[in-house]
Amino acid sequence: MSGSAGTPIGRFPSRSRVRKRAEFLKIQDGGLRVSTSRFVLILATSTAPSSDSPRLGITASRRVGNAVVRSRAKRLIREAFRATRALWPPGIDLVVIVKRATGESKLDSVIAEFVSAKPQIDKRIRTLLGASAIASVQHKHEPAS
Repeated sequence: MSGSAGTPIGRFPSRSRVRKRAEFLKIQDGGLRVSTSRFVLILATSTAPSSDSPRLGITASRRVGNAVVRSRAKRLIREAFRATRALWPPGIDLVVIVKRATGESKLDSVIAEFVSAKPQIDKRIRTLLGASAIASVQHKHEPAS
């Protein structure tokens, strides 16, 4: 079951989410940051006991907009996370802080923002997990010849 870079695949189960406030705070305090125009991505090694997949947490304060605007931003981020699974190796927790409203943005623009931040993301992940983890993730997600 695989999709192209812009096609979300699979569901978004609870084991793939950062759920507790304490986990959010731990990731935000100890994580490494990557800033894009609309988001701050905070990467940390997973706090879950058995993390076979990357986990996502999203924070959008009231400064971003009303509940409708915040919910739409969260939906776009969840779908972009699912569509860009190759960027996120197992054992990583990611918290996305929404800096400003996504407005009329489409999913493709959020995915493009994540993909354009890939060099910084890879650098932070290499710092967290070591170079061997990046190499194994890249080989795992390369198409077979």
